[in-house]
Amino acid sequence: MGFSSEPHFCGTIAEEWTGGASASSPPPSAFSSLRRPRNARPNRVDPPSPLPAPTGRRTPTGLAVVLGMVAASVPMVWLWGFTVDDALITARVAHHLAVGVGHRFNADGAVVDAVTPLGFSFLLAPFAASGPLAALSAAKVLGAAAWVGAAGWLAAELRRFGALALFAGAALLALTIPLAAWAVAGMETALVTALATAALGRSRFAALGAGLAAGLRPELAPWAVVLVASRALFEGRASARSPLAGLAAPLAASVGPLVLVALVRSLVFGQAYPLAALAKPSDATHGLYYAAGALLFSGPPVLLVARRAYRDASPRTRAIAVAAGAHVVSLVLVGGDWMPLYRLFVPVLPGIVLAGAELLVRSRSRVLVASKLVVAFGVAGLTAVRSGPSAARVGAQRAALIAAARPALAGARSIAALDVGWVGAASAASIVDLAGVTDPGIALLPGGHTTKRLPSGLLESRSVDALVVLAENAALVPLAELEVARGVEARLGALASAEHFQPTAVIPLVGTRRAYVVYRRYADAR
Repeated sequence: MGFSSEPHFCGTIAEEWTGGASASSPPPSAFSSLRRPRNARPNRVDPPSPLPAPTGRRTPTGLAVVLGMVAASVPMVWLWGFTVDDALITARVAHHLAVGVGHRFNADGAVVDAVTPLGFSFLLAPFAASGPLAALSAAKVLGAAAWVGAAGWLAAELRRFGALALFAGAALLALTIPLAAWAVAGMETALVTALATAALGRSRFAALGAGLAAGLRPELAPWAVVLVASRALFEGRASARSPLAGLAAPLAASVGPLVLVALVRSLVFGQAYPLAALAKPSDATHGLYYAAGALLFSGPPVLLVARRAYRDASPRTRAIAVAAGAHVVSLVLVGGDWMPLYRLFVPVLPGIVLAGAELLVRSRSRVLVASKLVVAFGVAGLTAVRSGPSAARVGAQRAALIAAARPALAGARSIAALDVGWVGAASAASIVDLAGVTDPGIALLPGGHTTKRLPSGLLESRSVDALVVLAENAALVPLAELEVARGVEARLGALASAEHFQPTAVIPLVGTRRAYVVYRRYADAR
């Protein structure tokens, strides 16, 4: 059946799903409540209301907030163990800040731009005096609190659209595990997501929220600018005669933090962009696959599929949809990300849920609404079932690695490894980062972050006396004979100096066939 021939909602279902609006007429438009004052100037454009005004009984605000907070909290409890190696990089820098060493990954190394969200390690430093693991725990708690608070506010906004929007949105918050997983990963993602959610509000500081999010995650810059500009245009704050009059201040707020961060980086580290941009080069092809995966498998983007509903939608919803498209383009151009569960897409998901919820109640097709909900819930649920269990086990895997590596690395002074986060949590020795994420010299080498072309004299020049290598199968064999998992480790085994190392320990990666093999120089091997 075609879109235009679908019937309107009717009876009690319509009242519940649209907040009591009449089934015989379209849902109220964002422009319907406006009346021009008699003394208004003819050429004045009054801004439309940013929200619809359902006439039915709404869910109490407090109950909606609690519902949103519970919906966000339940999957976080399940996924509390999720983390990534980069979280421990930030945690080690925070520990060195806490003990007075400075913004360094290695205590005896140079000040280094090892943390893309500049300033996040300072936020963790007050909790990091006892070590990187304490900083990681604090980051998890802070991230969970930030996302729960943002989810509560989001639910309060959803209730304005009626029961369908509130309960469908809350269900998606619970099912969309990228939101929960990255809230407790120990990364900056939850803070950025909270700021991006605050940018959806009606406060005069909303544009600053978008700018702060982009300052922490530079790939959000197009999203921030487009969100702020398109919202101002749709709401009538920028007129045709003087378009900059209503845009100057919001745009300045949306790009100011990013510019400030770039200036600080240039002064302190010598370049305006994060070191990770050099260490982890990517391409648009990978970015295209990444963006497509985020759109197809996260769940909420399905709700943005609409046609006529956009005509009646509020300016905010239309701005969110346009900004989401800008962010997809940005992800393609930056080449996506190697981390799981669409980390770089997560900050815009709350906005997509909010906009999608309004489009649901604006839709005049009952079949379309039901179809979108079934697809969104099904896709999000499938991702949860397929990826959730393995994500929840990561923390236990990391804890086992760290505990087993401590005796194996005891006495080492300089350790070369690719996964430097957990290795840095297991040893206070200097770490030679084979990916270059914390090492500008290696970051500039040709190759991706797992395929750097290491120079022949690297191990001698860095006085390396221990290696940590990921192997496909556990075996105490010479490095040249080991079946390694990644290209940079194969290159390591091809170096002539690798002959001076012998295997001393195997550390299984729990739940997989892989294992880390520790090599020590012959003079230091035990």
